Amino acid sequence: MAARRLSPTEEIRRLGRATVGDFWSWAYSDILSNTTRGIFAEFVVGTALGVVGGVRDAWANFDLLYEGSGIEVKSAAYVQSWNLPEHNWTSPISWDIKERFPYDPVTDRRGDVRVRSADCYVFCLYNERLRKGADVLDLDKWEFYVLATERINRELGSQQKVGLGRIRAMTDSVDYARLKEQVDRALSTH
Repeated sequence: MAARRLSPTEEIRRLGRATVGDFWSWAYSDILSNTTRGIFAEFVVGTALGVVGGVRDAWANFDLLYEGSGIEVKSAAYVQSWNLPEHNWTSPISWDIKERFPYDPVTDRRGDVRVRSADCYVFCLYNERLRKGADVLDLDKWEFYVLATERINRELGSQQKVGLGRIRAMTDSVDYARLKEQVDRALSTH
């Protein structure tokens, strides 16, 4: 059964006047949390690419489908939503780039060979360093690094994680306004 796009105003039957929007506000308002921030980053990148008209497919082999190409979106942040020590400790920045067994929804089976299924990766960094000033909705506080998967495979091989220093050595960051242009450029090289 294909998921249908819900409206935030749709009422949840037998739950009084509670709506889907009420559920979303309750469940996903902490956008700084790792899981929610990752999905938010997918939405931000998908919005830049114009591909958020449908419903997110959590089981796809990559996060977004853009003009026939798979886009993998990775998110990291210096600050986290959980309580950190008073001295403003920040998280080290790295992203998972592990090769995985691709899933085939037609056969409901995983492939036999580990691969990076996407054609392009977008590494998203929420660059705020003070939890007190955290506003994940402010896209001026985000950096985006875009690399073709072919280049990741060539330069990083079967490496499972990559740090910010290595990503910065491979490509420059772009802001949200230039994100689509950078994705198009990366896809034109693969």
